[in-house]
Amino acid sequence: MKKLLFGLIVALMAGSLLSWDWAKTQFSPVNKADVVECLNMETQQAYKLEASTPNFAALHPAPIVINPENLLGKMIQFDAADGKQANAYFIPAKKKTKKWLVVIQEWWGLNDNIKLESDKYYSALGDMNVIAVDMYDGKVAATPDSAMKLMRGADMGRMAAIIQGAIKKAGADASIYSVGWCFGGMWSLQTAILAGPQAKGTVMYYGRPETNMEKLKSIKCDIIGFFGNQDQAPSPAMVNEFEKNMKDAGKNLSVNRYEANHGFANPSNPSFNPTATADAYAKAIAFLKAH
Repeated sequence: MKKLLFGLIVALMAGSLLSWDWAKTQFSPVNKADVVECLNMETQQAYKLEASTPNFAALHPAPIVINPENLLGKMIQFDAADGKQANAYFIPAKKKTKKWLVVIQEWWGLNDNIKLESDKYYSALGDMNVIAVDMYDGKVAATPDSAMKLMRGADMGRMAAIIQGAIKKAGADASIYSVGWCFGGMWSLQTAILAGPQAKGTVMYYGRPETNMEKLKSIKCDIIGFFGNQDQAPSPAMVNEFEKNMKDAGKNLSVNRYEANHGFANPSNPSFNPTATADAYAKAIAFLKAH
């Protein structure tokens, strides 16, 4: 009887120890929302990694310093989706309208070149509120090295919150359009995704395409893109894949290719191609007016 009791006690102690050891090695349950958020930021993070490399920086010589006079807009603040304040260069339409164009900077930041582009689109479109969002919260790079540092410290979640805040500022019944270059081209496409049914037309200049098919299927508007055949960020192969994925997703994408390199639409880039730039701009304006 004593032997049986002793064996029982040993078995109970062993079971307790095994249970304690198993519990120590277990991780907390995976939160589905965290997994979705990780997938949602996949493309942004891929861009961040690429844009933090010297090879990518080599595609972006320091921009020309310009001091424009008589700009049409002014700097404003608005609430981002994360509860913090965000900045933007804003040009209100002359007459009340529900049409809003979200303009998104290159990796340099919201500099004078982007403000001039905003003025240009505003003047061409007329009946449109134009808001050029400040994705770096006031920081602007003047050299490739400083742009790389900004990109390495970039919070993609914060940037998504800035875009969402701009969409909210436009209003629940607003029609959202977007345009951006390089970094901004990638975010222009992301804006179409974030805006959902409010998105009415997206223009992207040589921006990194989205690869997540579920996100592409969620797009509710037409997309027009301008890419250089000599570019490697994104490369022609990436653009081909983007075309295929959009077709498979049942979405309308118009791809325009030029014998040009990365940054061909930026006058301060040695790869600037005035012919390609003029053609792309004319098509972008025609696309936005048609939508």
